Amino acid sequence: MIQLTDVHKSFGPKKALTGLTLRVAEGELFAFLGPNGAGKSTTIGVLTGLCHLDSGQARIGDFDILKQPLKVKRLCGLVTQYPNLDAELTVGENMDIHGRLFGLTAQERRARKKEFLHYVELADRENSLVKTLSGGLKRRLMLARALTHHPKVLFLDEPTVGLDPAIRRRVWALIKKINQDKVTIFLTTHYIEEAEFLASRVGFINEGRLVQTGSPQAIMDALGQWAVDIYGEEGLKSRYFQDRDQAANFLKERTQAGAIRRVSLEDAFLGLTGRKVE
Repeated sequence: MIQLTDVHKSFGPKKALTGLTLRVAEGELFAFLGPNGAGKSTTIGVLTGLCHLDSGQARIGDFDILKQPLKVKRLCGLVTQYPNLDAELTVGENMDIHGRLFGLTAQERRARKKEFLHYVELADRENSLVKTLSGGLKRRLMLARALTHHPKVLFLDEPTVGLDPAIRRRVWALIKKINQDKVTIFLTTHYIEEAEFLASRVGFINEGRLVQTGSPQAIMDALGQWAVDIYGEEGLKSRYFQDRDQAANFLKERTQAGAIRRVSLEDAFLGLTGRKVE
């Protein structure tokens, strides 16, 4: 459903994407992980036609993004990192404007507004001004709005940034529900636990390059099952083991303070790039 082939994108002297090649299957929930400035948002910008690639090819479904941008945009829904709702309009009016932009009839707009506000549990807030909503409710409205024209692909750029843990998990449940309805989801995030919980496959990006892809569990298993963190004069260092007894024996032999824990995706990313996802 999503294809990027040798994509390059620069902003002045800064190279944002350098030869990015990536495939995402139809119906997949794919998470793109990387530190700030790694190229996650630029990738979404290229895929949604918000910024032009310098070279390479990008396709959504059967359509080339540069040659058939309007056909691509009709296939896509987008939830941006920062709220871009009209705060002076009501919830329902924001939904209605989106439907008009995608050429929906008045009957279609009414039906889909009712459908998707109920879907995200905002039916009782249809006449509320957006500026009266909490951050979590705004995120849910952005999801409902993005689904109004029945997109085949939904792009989520840091969809839970700034939300408290309880609200974040409600949004996670909603994202899972959307994916179960056969919508392909491309998610960028720097919350490791978000990718582990949501994604069937993840990709690591660093300095505009794809470092690795695979299922979260497979990537972690390749590194080890257990991590030993050792706190010494040179800071925190970690060693990885497939067996917990091996990890415990290693820790017993150390004179420095340490702890045993499960391996995470962040361990894998740090091992591949030397950088943390933050």
